[in-house]
Amino acid sequence: MFRPLTDQALTRAAGASLVPGNAVRLLKDASEHYPAFLDAIHGARDHIHLEIYIVADDPVGREFGEALAAKAREGVRVRIIYDWMGSLGRTGRRFWRPLREAGVEVRCFNRPRLGAPLDWLRRDHRKALGVDGRVAFVTGLCIAQEWTGDPARGVEPWRDTGVEIRGPAVADVAQAFAEAWAETGDPLPAEEVARPAPPPEGSVSLRVVAGTSFSTGAFRLDTLVAALARQRLWLADAYFAGTSTYVQALRAAAHDGVDVRLLVPGAGSDITLVQAFSRAGYRPLLEAGVRVFEWNGPMMHAKTAVADGHWARVGSTNLNVASWVGNWELDAIVEDDDFGRSMVEMYEADLTNATEIVLGKGRLPGGRRVRPVARSPRRGRRGTGSGPRAAAGAVRIGYQIGAAVTARRTLGPAEAALAGRAGLLLLLVAAVTLIFPLVTAVPFAVVAAWVGLSLLARAWRLRHPRDRP
Repeated sequence: MFRPLTDQALTRAAGASLVPGNAVRLLKDASEHYPAFLDAIHGARDHIHLEIYIVADDPVGREFGEALAAKAREGVRVRIIYDWMGSLGRTGRRFWRPLREAGVEVRCFNRPRLGAPLDWLRRDHRKALGVDGRVAFVTGLCIAQEWTGDPARGVEPWRDTGVEIRGPAVADVAQAFAEAWAETGDPLPAEEVARPAPPPEGSVSLRVVAGTSFSTGAFRLDTLVAALARQRLWLADAYFAGTSTYVQALRAAAHDGVDVRLLVPGAGSDITLVQAFSRAGYRPLLEAGVRVFEWNGPMMHAKTAVADGHWARVGSTNLNVASWVGNWELDAIVEDDDFGRSMVEMYEADLTNATEIVLGKGRLPGGRRVRPVARSPRRGRRGTGSGPRAAAGAVRIGYQIGAAVTARRTLGPAEAALAGRAGLLLLLVAAVTLIFPLVTAVPFAVVAAWVGLSLLARAWRLRHPRDRP
């Protein structure tokens, strides 16, 4: 599969070169991640760079906060980027004030701005930690108690996956942080950005794919790998809402004899609406021979892929439009037989705690025959994953509405429930608009005025720049 021409195609698709000479350790769940994170933080001598979607003001978040503040007081340069939407309602000034007082530089990614009314949808969904330019972590975990669970209450931890990297590729993770830091304010000092890559520490080759808004590198890569896989393509995703293009790539691979599998959350999904959107897309996959599994634990948050036991992806990118197009994401793309074997073994172990979805004549919508699964005690809690996943779900429901209105695609029985919800929603909106026109007119007027004022302000700044040559 991976010949020189293929390597060139992957490099161009991802916008990232293959970097040899690394040592990579596969990490499973918070029980392996958090101790490794804290060991690296405690051992820091020069700098710590943390880029994270969610930091929660809970026991887990406070433990990390205290560790980071302690290193800053020792003179280590500690810099943190957290996402405004991800940490909204989870972390406040009470959490960040002691860190700033200790010398930690804290920046918030993309707060809402008056002059950019829709720009807040662009999120920093990355989860990465870099220490001293010698070790880096690329993962799907945030820093919050959901990932550790609550043994006292019998709540299991969330399932997630990441990697620890040592070697030259650490420099690419550092470069990704530098780009995000510059996006949130003044850039890092030039001498820090220009540091040489660390020496080789192993034999693993990998790419660091640092996605930014509208770069679509991960989408091109995922679609290309689906076309290149010859024997096996096993995927795990927390919020699957694949586009028609990607779904067709998976269907084509399965038709060609590739063992394509998709592992997604089951009853324990933290956002049940997104789960409904995912389920609406099962039938086209199942009919093509793609095997779909639902995780039986409290939440399956991993975003991974393994192809032909050699190529593997681990990181923050979900298989949906929000991740592929809108968000800033970070993934490690590993090309190594030993690492691929470890990914396959981990996936096979996960399937022992999953229920396979099969086509049948069951009573559930779309003819899904499903064995009963335990309901997670955390189901119904506020969702803590990507806010833009709602946008991904909206895109999927838009597909259904467009298909029904234009008759360009035949809807299957599996999409009946979603199409019904879409129809009821549109009827409800129509009824509310007719009975209470101000309910819809006022919000529309407010948004239109906001966008209009922001455009006028931008036009004024363009016509009257502050600094003329």
